[in-house]
Amino acid sequence: MLDWSQCAAVERTPGKVSGAWVFKGTRVPVKALFANLEDGARVEDFLEWFPGVSREQVEAVLRHAEQSLAVA
Repeated sequence: MLDWSQCAAVERTPGKVSGAWVFKGTRVPVKALFANLEDGARVEDFLEWFPGVSREQVEAVLRHAEQSLAVA
């Protein structure tokens, strides 16, 4: 499991989206990005479907995941 607490693009608030990690300033769960990518969506698709999420946030989340997995 990744430690999202070190990624500035996300936040988790008790009671907000059941305490899931979400893109900061939105109610879009981080897991929605990975689920959509696994289903074949492109980043551009995700950004179109979730307009509250910025490209910079998506890139930061993907970078964080990559760096976390490289350490493991």
